[in-house]
Parts: sequence; structure tokens; C-alpha cells
Amino acid sequence: MDLHSVQRPISDLPILAKIPIPGSPDWVAIDRGAVWISNLQKNNIARIDPALDEVVATIPVGRAPCCGLGIGFGSVWVPCCGARRIDRVDVTTNKVVASIDTTVADSEGAIGVGPSGVWMTADAQGTLLHVDPATNQIVARVKTVAGSVAAAVTEGAVWVTSNKKNVLCRVDPASHEMVAQIAVGPAPRFLSVGEGAVWTLNQGDGTVSRVDPATNKVVAVIEAGIPGAGGDISVGEGFVWVTAKDIPLTKIDPATNKVVVQFVGRGGDALRVGQGAIWLCSFFLEEAWHVSLNF
Repeated sequence: MDLHSVQRPISDLPILAKIPIPGSPDWVAIDRGAVWISNLQKNNIARIDPALDEVVATIPVGRAPCCGLGIGFGSVWVPCCGARRIDRVDVTTNKVVASIDTTVADSEGAIGVGPSGVWMTADAQGTLLHVDPATNQIVARVKTVAGSVAAAVTEGAVWVTSNKKNVLCRVDPASHEMVAQIAVGPAPRFLSVGEGAVWTLNQGDGTVSRVDPATNKVVAVIEAGIPGAGGDISVGEGFVWVTAKDIPLTKIDPATNKVVVQFVGRGGDALRVGQGAIWLCSFFLEEAWHVSLNF
């Protein structure tokens, strides 16, 4: 696909607000009534009120928050690479209520939170940790494959990308066993679930792989044109969204498996979509953007 035909300048992106967050703001999580941004340099997470487009709380966490943010069980789950732990922040009190000691496999990864609990890769060998939110304890360690970096959770499955082995692993959360390895694009890292599929952003060639969880097979490969380090992917509001530095937003239609629009210009690198809006964060601009879905 010739992406030039769908590219638009960033000046066309309907940005509702730009919220300054000094330091190194990065990972994004969306909850009802709140947007959360981690800050590696400041050792905290910021809480944004999307109705006000303002930071309304800043919560200190362990040193060097990294590897994404997870939402679930009344909490924000914050991996902290420098402190070697996962901090649990209560969304009602805005306070750390538990810390789970663990190594973190990769600062550029993702923690997964879903019905079965909290999941995160812990080392270069591909050890996947299962944290029980009822006890804040690690209840299992699952062997996946080397180079596993990011996790996402659906009902009855945990999905893990291996940037080194070019695969998406499927883990049964009940048996704590890896039940499938699915070859996707080169160097998959970030992933998201929704629209009846698991989607991986492949840093090796800038494609997005669509995996059918019913068959554990790749059913589409989408040319997104954003190879290289960094970036992010999110599924929400009926579409698949991808970001990369200086290609802030790419919108993919899951009905056609094609890019329908791509915005080019200064910005991008982390995003989440939900609760009727797009949220983009750029560590190098030190700000988060509240973006309208109307374009």
C-alpha cells in the first residue's frame, strides 16, 4: 500500500488539549474519569482529569517506572525498573498500596492486566510472572521463550511477544502452560487485543500482524510504515491505532485491514484509546495530547 495517499500533516490532527508534563512522560493508561501517565525521570505517575485536561494528582512510585501501565482491580499497576518491583496504586486514594518485588525483563515492554490477574515478563529467558491481585503475591512463573517483553490479557489467555524470536506466545492462565507459539512479523514488541483479534506491532519492518485467537494464526499483515524502536499500539473505539516518533497516529480499519489515515509530524511514541478519545504522549515534547476521534 502506498501510505503517501493516506498521509496528512499533524496540523490536521484535532488536538483538544496539550497537557505539559515535565520530565520524561511516557506510558499511558485510561480508566473511567482518569488518564494516567508514567514519568521515568520524575519517578512518579500523573493523573489527568480528561474533563479538565489538567494533571490533578502526581503519585510517587518506585525508581524509573517503565514497561507500561496496567489498569484493573481498582488499581494502576506500575513496573519500576530502577526499584525492581511492581507498584500498585489505588485509583481512589492515589497512593501506592502494595509493592511486588521482581526484576523486569525489558524497560520497553508491557504489563498485562485482565480477568486472570496481572502478568509481566521478568527476565531475558522469557519467564512470565502471574501476580494474584487478591494477595499481591507472585503465584506462578511460566516459561515462555527468550526475548519475551510484553504481555496482554484476554478471557482465557495471556499473550506475550518475543522481540528476539519473532513470535507471539499464548499462555493458558489456568494451567500456567504455554500452549502456542505463533510466528508474526520481525521483532514484535507492543501488542493490543480487541476487535476479535490480537495485534502486534513489528518493529523490524513497521508492519502490524493480526492474529485470530480462535485458530492461533496470522490472518493479515498490515503495512503501517513505522519500523524501528519505540512506538505503541492500542485497540479501541472500533479501530486499531499505532504511534511512532514523528508519525504520531496511524488509524487501521479492522474491517478491511488497511490504514485509512496516517498523521505525520513532530510528536507521538505512546498512546491509548478509549472512553471516547485518543491520548498520545511524547517524552521528548514533555506533554500528553487529548485528541478527538472526529476526523
